[in-house]
Amino acid sequence: MLKALYLHIPFCVQICHYCDFNKIFIHQQPVDEYLNSMKKEMLHTAERFPNYKMETIFVGGGTPTSLSESQLDTFLQDVNGIFFNNSLQEFTVEANPEQTTKEKIAVLKNNGVNRLSIGVQAFQSSLLKKLGRSHNREDVYRTVSEAKKAGIPNMSIDLMFGLPGQTMKMFKESVDEALALDVPHISSYSLQIEKKTVFYNLAQKGKLVLPEHELEAAMYDYLIEALDKKGYRQYEISNFAVPGYESKHNLQYWNNNEYFGIGAGAHSYIEGTRRRNAGPLKQYMNLIEENRFPYVEEHPVPLAEKMEEEMFMGLRKQEGVSDQEFFSRYGRSMFDIYKEPIERMIHKGWLAKRDGRLFLTKDGRPLGNEVFQEFIGVVLD
Repeated sequence: MLKALYLHIPFCVQICHYCDFNKIFIHQQPVDEYLNSMKKEMLHTAERFPNYKMETIFVGGGTPTSLSESQLDTFLQDVNGIFFNNSLQEFTVEANPEQTTKEKIAVLKNNGVNRLSIGVQAFQSSLLKKLGRSHNREDVYRTVSEAKKAGIPNMSIDLMFGLPGQTMKMFKESVDEALALDVPHISSYSLQIEKKTVFYNLAQKGKLVLPEHELEAAMYDYLIEALDKKGYRQYEISNFAVPGYESKHNLQYWNNNEYFGIGAGAHSYIEGTRRRNAGPLKQYMNLIEENRFPYVEEHPVPLAEKMEEEMFMGLRKQEGVSDQEFFSRYGRSMFDIYKEPIERMIHKGWLAKRDGRLFLTKDGRPLGNEVFQEFIGVVLD
């Protein structure tokens, strides 16, 4: 059976002002000890679930490239030693431009990494400073160039819009710069203010001025139009790819497939049960030693919840949700179970139905979260 594997490296050289992921400043942290605990979790997981082969691997963070060359090499060798198989199609590592040296790119390439996800966010130094990013435009160009030279042409760039102080001119410049880099995948998200972040604290004090909603919507419209003209297909609300370069790993999530999660704060969804790992490093490492697994929460997912997730994850995709696939998984048609909310959303012009598939319309894409809420808490008869 084929699955996806996510591995979490929580260390960062600098903490971004918008990030609420499980992360920690790397200085004076037990990095080697943490990586050793991850190896133990990998071994225990492979022993407990022996009948799975990984089709995709994604190393995220935090900042995986904050590891030293030797740490990165040891970690990736451990991953390959435990999980590599001939079915593996995509091996992605998140990379911050300022820490992704030529030497680290060589380590990635030598260990079978065939895709980079590069955190760019913007190309203007003023915006990068506001975001708490420590790279510059030149770092991005260097990283992309050196990765191509090393034989890793499959790259994705992250961009953000709706940022404090960001104008339409700035966002157009960032989109143009990203296109000039000639990478086959671009992800672009609007800024979300999350709790326990610098931006959240500033917003609470009234010190965070964001673009008006109309401007943010105009940025999203421009993004879609500009990328479409250059041959990028919008296959998910926030993701665009040259055909054939869609993120296989992220599609595992959007297709509501199960996956393994390794590392502090990582989540798993295996054999119908969701599990959450301890987030704090010390707690995570102690649980590995005491219990072999760092789980602090286990949740067998009931049928109604599985079907809800099938809808709001699948509707993120351009192609939407297939009723045939829904029926094969759950034995019922989504058009019967969710008849009322589907009709309501179609009437509003936010959903459309064609060839047995349900998908967001152009007007519905910016309102995705409102649409998804319609499928939560529907009582099954």
